[in-house]
Amino acid sequence: MLKLESLKKSDHFKRVLKGKKIHTDYFSMFAAKNFLKTDKNNLLVSFVVKKKLGNAVKRNRIKRRLKAITSKILKIKGAINSNYTYIIICKIKSYSEKYDKIFLEMQKSFKKLN
Repeated sequence: MLKLESLKKSDHFKRVLKGKKIHTDYFSMFAAKNFLKTDKNNLLVSFVVKKKLGNAVKRNRIKRRLKAITSKILKIKGAINSNYTYIIICKIKSYSEKYDKIFLEMQKSFKKLN
């Protein structure tokens, strides 16, 4: 099973932000071919939440929800291409919206990027 791993360096973020992009009401997703050598058991996904969206509790809840959705999608075979690095920039609507709605939207976005 794949494990989620985050990007660490600013250069890596800049490189992924130049790649493919999809914008929804709940998040913006960016993807680029893997340029880092990592384990085959790791998927590079970073979740970004701006400070203006709320206090730390709100921001962490948004990240937790989107991470849970991503790990649930990972269990579906072929839904996420592990040859890509992803950045997901969260929006405030993902805080109050129902889990199922965000799940379907994220699943569609991963399919479009693949």
